[in-house]
Amino acid sequence: MRRRLSLALAAVTVAMTALPAAASSATTATAPGTLRWGPCPEGASAPRLECSTLEVPLDHRDPGGRQIEIAVSRLASEKPAQRRGVLLTNPGGPGGAGLTYPAVLAAAGLPQEVLDSYDLIGFDPRGVSRSAPVTCDLTQEQQWRGNFPPYAHTAADVTREAGHARRIATQCTSARTAETLPHMTTAETARDMDRIRAALGEPNLSYLGASYGSYLGAVYTTLFPRRGDRIVLDSNLGPGGYDVTAMRLFARGMEDRFPDFAAYAAGHPEYGLGSTPQEITATFHELVEKLDAKPVQGVDGTALRAYTFEQLYADGSMPRLAEFWQAVDTGATLPLPELTDDVENLMAARFAVVCGDSRWPDTVREYQRNVAVDRVKYPMLGGSTASINPCAFWPRERTEPPVRITGHGPANVLMVQNERDPGTPLAGARKLRRAFGERAVMVTADQGGHGVYPYGGNRCVKDAATTFLTTGERPARDRACAAEPGT
Repeated sequence: MRRRLSLALAAVTVAMTALPAAASSATTATAPGTLRWGPCPEGASAPRLECSTLEVPLDHRDPGGRQIEIAVSRLASEKPAQRRGVLLTNPGGPGGAGLTYPAVLAAAGLPQEVLDSYDLIGFDPRGVSRSAPVTCDLTQEQQWRGNFPPYAHTAADVTREAGHARRIATQCTSARTAETLPHMTTAETARDMDRIRAALGEPNLSYLGASYGSYLGAVYTTLFPRRGDRIVLDSNLGPGGYDVTAMRLFARGMEDRFPDFAAYAAGHPEYGLGSTPQEITATFHELVEKLDAKPVQGVDGTALRAYTFEQLYADGSMPRLAEFWQAVDTGATLPLPELTDDVENLMAARFAVVCGDSRWPDTVREYQRNVAVDRVKYPMLGGSTASINPCAFWPRERTEPPVRITGHGPANVLMVQNERDPGTPLAGARKLRRAFGERAVMVTADQGGHGVYPYGGNRCVKDAATTFLTTGERPARDRACAAEPGT
């Protein structure tokens, strides 16, 4: 059993900072199309942060039909004379709450000139936390299993996992929120964003989105190309969002990033994991094979793979990862993370978006073929990320086709990206860059980890994003920033 540790992959694409768990509804909603600011609900309060709700159509094709409430927040500029507009933000996901994200960004070091130039706007996307939350009635065991399937060593492992995946899909599509699932898509969330813009009384909006938020921003600026002002996309998914290609790319991301950890662990002999990067890599395979054969304290090989992948998101997590490996190796007590109250909603919302945005292969045989390829190509994680998941059994009907990202629109997109990002690998970001054509410029950093702005340490990339947001000036062409000391 993969108790608790598998949660590493349940929320791994949400923002790198922890957001509060779901709480009571935000300030009482006013008439549709208006925002009345007041105190934020319990669990979402932060200095100067204000909250409201906005009614939007469940189905934007039927604006007079059923309405749902979207929780919205604002961190207003304290320099009205310097304010140029609003900067709508999204921390990633899908399934990640964003109501407190403006305050998180401010605390994380978003430059003062950006805070002065914009009202920072956050929101919980539809289906998430305080915004018409969805459920799949997931049991604790299902939550512990996480969003990535168990590592498939054989075709029979894929067949076995198909039963679990089918049960999850059935639960999602028969739960009390099932009727909303067809409308929990990235495109509908992008339309909510434009409703927020209109309710704020703004002719256009600027945007800062990370991880899945990069795809949400790409969809928004594709659907509403003339309403976007300055668009910054951080840690970028490919142009298909979280489709089957992106899911398989997680395995490549782990292979891209792992050498950074191997070098760190080799340089710290006190962990006893090896003295060279090659020995560290061998230790990884020895440990997962040991746990696959006999789990320890409820942790199997898939759980160790999941935990390793999660900790590769930030350099600061490497000591914790090395200590965990050391505990597995020596038989010491393992520090196991616990479930939090909002994990069920996070996972349900993630399934709703990921499975609803695009069509997935629907035969066990195709997943078996994918696993056979990726298990050889990317042995650390490929047997998991290529395997079958609930999207294989999702209803085939779609309210609309996926949004196709193109180069149509103004040249107002800046992409920032780490070269060795495990969660959104550079290979996917390059595909999105090509899809945007002349609309976008991409600035990359020679560093690892997930998240560049404002979290990352590379000053070259951070300065490019700050300059664009505050002056509108972008690099004339794609730029590769060299590694900097301490990053």
